[in-house]
Amino acid sequence: MPKLKTRKALLKRIKITGGKKILRRKVHQSHFNAKDSGSQTRNKRKTSSFLPVDRKIIKKVLPQI
Repeated sequence: MPKLKTRKALLKRIKITGGKKILRRKVHQSHFNAKDSGSQTRNKRKTSSFLPVDRKIIKKVLPQI
């Protein structure tokens, strides 16, 4: 059976913690942020976790986790 390859593009966009939790950055934070309120801007700085359904898919795509 051939080796399972890791999707490097996905691996660069997520962070895996010591407890195997998968974190991601918030979306819509690159530009056009002047119209956002202060609370929206602050919330975009935080990381968030994936839904359980998405975590299952990511673990299939990243076999070494």
